[in-house]
Amino acid sequence: MNYPDFDNIIERLNSGKLFSFPGGVHPDDKKRLSNKAAIVQPTMPDLLTLPIRQHVGSEGICCVNVGDYVYKGQALSNATTPYAVPVHAPTSGHIVAIAPHVVAHPSGLTEMCVSIKPDDKDTWGELSPLADYTAVDKNTIVDAICQAGISGMGGAGFPTHIKTATSKPVEFLVLNGVECEPYITADDRLMREHAWQIRQGLDILAHIIEPKAIVIAVEDNKPEAIQALNIACQDKDAYRVVPIETKYPAGGEKQLIQVITGREVPRNGLPADIGVMMFNVGTCFAIADAILHGKPLIERIVTVTGDAVAKPANFRTLLGTPVKHLLDEANYQVKKQTSPKVIMGGPMMGFALADATIPVVKTTNCLLVPSKKELVDDNAERPCIRCSACADACPASLLPQQMFWHAKAKEYDKAEEYDLFDCIECGACAYVCPSEIPLVHYYRQAKSEIRLQRDEKNKAEKAKQRFEARNERLEREKEEREAKHRRAKEARLAAKSNANSGSASPAPSTEQNSSKDKVAAALARAKAKKAALQSANTDETSVADAKAIPPSTTASAGTSASSPADDKKAQVAAAIARAKAKKAQKLSESATDAPKADADLPEYQTTAQVEQHAPESPIGTKSENTNTPADDKKAQVAAAIARAKAKKAARQQQDESSTEVVANELPQSQPKEEASGTVSSTQSQDEKKARVAAAIAKAKAKKAELQKQQKRGDLETSKTVSTDAGATIEPKADLINTQSEKPLDKPSSSADKVEKEANSETSSNADDKKARIAAAVAKAKAKKRLAEAQNAQADDVATANQNVEVEQHKATENAEPSAPTHEAKQSAPQAISSEETNSPALEKKRRIAAAVAKAKAKKAAAESENNQS
Repeated sequence: MNYPDFDNIIERLNSGKLFSFPGGVHPDDKKRLSNKAAIVQPTMPDLLTLPIRQHVGSEGICCVNVGDYVYKGQALSNATTPYAVPVHAPTSGHIVAIAPHVVAHPSGLTEMCVSIKPDDKDTWGELSPLADYTAVDKNTIVDAICQAGISGMGGAGFPTHIKTATSKPVEFLVLNGVECEPYITADDRLMREHAWQIRQGLDILAHIIEPKAIVIAVEDNKPEAIQALNIACQDKDAYRVVPIETKYPAGGEKQLIQVITGREVPRNGLPADIGVMMFNVGTCFAIADAILHGKPLIERIVTVTGDAVAKPANFRTLLGTPVKHLLDEANYQVKKQTSPKVIMGGPMMGFALADATIPVVKTTNCLLVPSKKELVDDNAERPCIRCSACADACPASLLPQQMFWHAKAKEYDKAEEYDLFDCIECGACAYVCPSEIPLVHYYRQAKSEIRLQRDEKNKAEKAKQRFEARNERLEREKEEREAKHRRAKEARLAAKSNANSGSASPAPSTEQNSSKDKVAAALARAKAKKAALQSANTDETSVADAKAIPPSTTASAGTSASSPADDKKAQVAAAIARAKAKKAQKLSESATDAPKADADLPEYQTTAQVEQHAPESPIGTKSENTNTPADDKKAQVAAAIARAKAKKAARQQQDESSTEVVANELPQSQPKEEASGTVSSTQSQDEKKARVAAAIAKAKAKKAELQKQQKRGDLETSKTVSTDAGATIEPKADLINTQSEKPLDKPSSSADKVEKEANSETSSNADDKKARIAAAVAKAKAKKRLAEAQNAQADDVATANQNVEVEQHKATENAEPSAPTHEAKQSAPQAISSEETNSPALEKKRRIAAAVAKAKAKKAAAESENNQS
């Protein structure tokens, strides 16, 4: 579009020929109500409430606290962003509150405000004027304007320092003194009374912006203001005071630029884009105050008018003054209104206030208090008759009727298609509407909803961008990791291939040697630690067990060689021998030893009576001559379980001193007939028979010791002590107790295998040590639990004995004579004659009886411990 050039515009201005804008209306201005009297200084209000944000942009950060004393002109907030301006204290006093308060907004919203209680001293703070502003940098002047808190005072409230800091070339600097809104006369009185200071502010703006031409536009219905400005600018030929045709809304920024220059501000553009910069006369006055006197923006001229006030006037009002205070100054007459109603602004673009305590801000230019019939009632809306009067009056050449329909139906996308945001909300359409539809209200609501939708859309778009960026970053990191792993894998494969190809080379790489050395060192440390633990456990128990071993066993053990294989075989042989001995004891005692056992061990009477019915088995003959592969497999299983339990018992050793005490006591109380019987055992059975005989001797010795301590006890207490004493013999026998049913039905030749292994393999010192470890640990645990077992109730012992007897009776009935089982749970007889000791068969029976006693003692001890817990 071709705009008039600069020379053409200047020629038209000199000849008094101006351009025009479409539409517009000529309402009754009613300015005579308030423009006759001079500006009035109101009294000091009791409380000043200042919103931190009074402009278009972001709010500053509050820099005062409740209770602080502030001077007049002291900053209450700091500008932290380019579009933020500070607010200042209008007078001296104390800060009484910093809290949200209702502000000047059509919806009655609240914002953060600072409340000051005046002290009536009106003491100024330190001021910093720039008397010779031409000698300082322009950026310093712009910063001073910003720190003074100056923003547009014509109604928009745009920060002034942003406009003055433009880098675009400016041809026309326009000073807007049109004030076309009806009722409002604040700028008129300001131009009349302070024309010279307005001229000073215009000089400062001209120095900063350096335009080609300066135009002061005043509506032709203000002749006094035009005259005052001509006098103030008579020494400046470049300053043109231009009267403008009285037509609403000629004071609109876009409309006034079009009237003066014939140029139209583009959509979504700024006046600077077409070489024009415009300021309000009130803003120009505040700039002069700030630069020449150092005063921040703390007051403005406010028109209070309308038929409902008795004294309409213009007041020099401190910012933060409550509206109610100004109404009282103008003698507000409530009776002239149907309901209290105060409009901030003019009748065309103003909005009704929700609260009379709302404070005056930088953009407040008028308070209109209409009477009952002075303005059109907002509730008088009627249906649209499609007269198109609104379209004829629109100064932006829009279609208000279509925008109204779509805004009312909330079809905001269609409303935007009709250029909704080009609407300047002047109210000309609503003024001419015969149906009295408040069209501007619908447009404002639609704009607000569209802005909210845009904000949500922008947030969603930003979130989407962040999400996509995150996914890209994760994908990139994943690819980098995969590439890194791939390179590492290739490096490992290459190293491996190099190692294989260079295996014959005597000098491997330093890195490979280092890794191998580390692995070897770790293995060596682990083996050394394991060996140390095993040697410590062996050393602690070897002394105590050595005292409990009969001479024949010690002698035979001294001649044997030690090796890891012998250790494993000895453990297997020990476990199998104990199991088979229990079964043999069951069978043998039923025929020969029942009466003797009843006399020597009264606590095993019930067991002996049950076993009298069991058939006698020639164990001594068959167990030494038979051995089958099935027996070997069973023996291996039993040996593995026995080893596991032996290791567990060794790790749980808690009382090493008790082990030594038990080991020292047992040899002293050992009966002579048992020792002689053990010594007379034949050398053909080797260490195996000797260890079995030693276990029997230990059980009997412990039995005798307990009987001495409990001579005065009754029979049931004796049984309990005897049973708990037997529990000290061997912790490994519970394997036989828990697996009683499986071996009962299957014949086993494990005893044959034990005899063969005992005859064919020489045991070593390590065999003796491991066998003695288990016995010593069991003895220590039994001694610890002996005191607890003495307090056990008799019925618990009787129940345990009956359960054992029933299991033994079942085992006796089901067992075959040639296959001893693992589930014999009988007590060893206390006394054995010397003739029976010399017989190999009876010798073996005694060993079996001892193993049975160990198993039964183990179970009784466990039950006693459970009862205690």
